Amino acid sequence: MALVAHSPPVSADRSLGAVVLAGGYSRRFDDGDKALAELEGTPMIRRVVDRIGAVTDDVVVNCRSDQRDSVEGALSGADATIRFAIDPVPDRGPVAGIHAGLEECEREYAAVVACDMPFVDPALIETLFDRARERDGAVVELESGWLQTTQAVYRTAAMARACAETMGAEDNRVLAALEKIDCVTLYERALEGIDQRTFESIDTRESLRAAEKRVE
Repeated sequence: MALVAHSPPVSADRSLGAVVLAGGYSRRFDDGDKALAELEGTPMIRRVVDRIGAVTDDVVVNCRSDQRDSVEGALSGADATIRFAIDPVPDRGPVAGIHAGLEECEREYAAVVACDMPFVDPALIETLFDRARERDGAVVELESGWLQTTQAVYRTAAMARACAETMGAEDNRVLAALEKIDCVTLYERALEGIDQRTFESIDTRESLRAAEKRVE
């Protein structure tokens, strides 16, 4: 699905916000920050924010303090309102990043998306949001059986509490936080009309070069 710049929101529902996770150290990315790596001339995090901007105009970016200026520069001119949730302790993992971002989110629900998923499909976010209503979240189970927790929609307060409880536990994975909320599962094989690239994550230079061949 081609990205259309400055397109109007698909949904007018003001109860959906977004959190973009960008606080990791990109250890597999040859010492570069993958959030800022350019895919056909556009930083990956900007592609994520622009795509999410089709469904919400309120985006919280979670990152480290040393990233803020460069990330803010990469997002200059984006249509969405951008706010930052700075990690109090750097690189504590996705649960901590999700928690920090959700704590800053002012909407009832939030789409949580990793910064290395530049092909995120707004139609999928809409579908997840629709299924999450009246519950605490909606996630996709991939054909591999893995739950895609960093391209999902959560009820902001419920998932923030679950992440806070999980951060101090022996099992501090996002999957452990999911066990504390009422979350519906969608199956990848049953999704219709969704860009097949949506779950593609780009965390190495090699995968970035491969993705450049699939940019529309």
